[in-house]
Amino acid sequence: MLLSITIKLFEVVFPVFFVIGIGYWFGKNNPRFDTNVITDFVGKIGVPCLLFYSLVSTSLDFNTFIKFGGITFLFVSLFAIPGIIILKLIKRDSITELGPLILPNCGNIGLPLAIFAYGSNGFAIGGSIASVIMLLHFTLGIFLASKKLSLGPLLKSVPMYVIFLSAFLLYFKIEAPQFLINTTMLIGYAAIFLVLASLGIALSTLKTKNIYETSILSAFRLLVGPIVGFLIIDYFNLKSYEAGIVLIQCSMPSAILNFLLAKMYSRKIHATNIASVIMTSTALSFITIPIIVLIALTYYN
Repeated sequence: MLLSITIKLFEVVFPVFFVIGIGYWFGKNNPRFDTNVITDFVGKIGVPCLLFYSLVSTSLDFNTFIKFGGITFLFVSLFAIPGIIILKLIKRDSITELGPLILPNCGNIGLPLAIFAYGSNGFAIGGSIASVIMLLHFTLGIFLASKKLSLGPLLKSVPMYVIFLSAFLLYFKIEAPQFLINTTMLIGYAAIFLVLASLGIALSTLKTKNIYETSILSAFRLLVGPIVGFLIIDYFNLKSYEAGIVLIQCSMPSAILNFLLAKMYSRKIHATNIASVIMTSTALSFITIPIIVLIALTYYN
């Protein structure tokens, strides 16, 4: 039993970290590489296709989509209160720098882990959670970074329209044409490689500042995450792959999109602090993610 779980853990975790490592190596060896092309492709084409495929190509129904969308709002909310408290205790901006504590990397890392760990069922649940996190990035995330409420970026976001289209198809139980599923599958799987590789490239350029404070915030992100996950699993009495996906997604490090938004809307000092948290939490997750996935595969298989 232990051997089979260990083999499964290696099969799940190794591809994700290997591709991130490729991106990191490439970024270190090509420091002037322009990632805008990858970012544009992934943001405007790759991620929308991946979300669409994950939501409409499996057995996911509308009620399940809403259920896990609601759970996602809940675990973000549960992070917010202690997140504000810890930021105030270490004298950081409790609004601008809250994003990386409450918005985890459920897309770049969480979604591939969901696929490798639980197959198509995990893919659907993971896609539901990742889509809501993305929605929050373009609403709550921008509000936190700029301290202003604006719907403009949300209206320009292609993934948002894909999420609403997918929800429409799920609600009315309309099957997407097979050619569209095949196309989005092909592009979506290509996007998985690109988002992981681009994460590695981005990490190769980020710098860590204020190590002590950054370590506290990173540890908070990675330690409180599983606690919130277990609370949600217990409260909603989740079983099997549903519980495993929630635990994995709650335990992810800070999303790199927090840094991109901070770079666009916040002061430089806050963007630097956020970059440090993302870098450190992602580095530490190389230790915590195998443990979390092992727990998920052992108890929620």
